[in-house]
Amino acid sequence: MKNYDFKIVLDGVTDVTDDEGDSLYRSGCDDGTIVSREGAVFILFSRESNSLEEAIKSAAANVRSAGFQIEHVEVACPA
Repeated sequence: MKNYDFKIVLDGVTDVTDDEGDSLYRSGCDDGTIVSREGAVFILFSRESNSLEEAIKSAAANVRSAGFQIEHVEVACPA
């Protein structure tokens, strides 16, 4: 398996409380870092998976199971 790096931007969220962060962690987002910047909140993931698509789908499911909506996903292109 390989690690895939991507960002999930949360919809309608400007900050994440400690309880919400704990909920994300418990839902399986323990391989992500929550970032709040300029009124937006996103999670930077480095997820081990068989494919990028699988990594994004599983992370999105984890985020939704913690009660959040997703605005969009960003994947950086390798240099």
